[in-house]
Amino acid sequence: MTMTSVGPATRNDARAAAAFFTARLTFQTDVADVRAALAGREPGFVLIDSRSRAAWDQGHLPGSVHLPTAEIPARAADLLDRDVPVVTYCWGPGCDGASRAALALALAGFSVKEMIGGVEYWIREGFPLRTPTGDVTAPADPRTAPVAEACGC
Repeated sequence: MTMTSVGPATRNDARAAAAFFTARLTFQTDVADVRAALAGREPGFVLIDSRSRAAWDQGHLPGSVHLPTAEIPARAADLLDRDVPVVTYCWGPGCDGASRAALALALAGFSVKEMIGGVEYWIREGFPLRTPTGDVTAPADPRTAPVAEACGC
């Protein structure tokens, strides 16, 4: 089997795939799961917006804390409790800012996950964005958001 072929996995490939996907699920979450957790009484994590002040002011996820990546080394220990997991987000899948923030937090000793999809997919799923004039919600994008209450995955 070549690197570009698609075919049945060998046992070793299956073990490597299981380890890879276990790691992804250990260190990543998605916007739907974050939204569901935030809707509860105790989400069990602190949601960190790692973007700039201008981006935060433009709109951010309700319930999130603003902590730009560059400020993590200086502010994280005073702002966050090491016993509470952290979830980072940035603009979207085309940006690795949430990954950089998650790395900085992990290096500082925090338990951390990255919210894949970022603000872009939060908006695409029809969830509210907090802006200076109040919360705004756009209709869910039917090409990226489930048409039912959940996608069933």
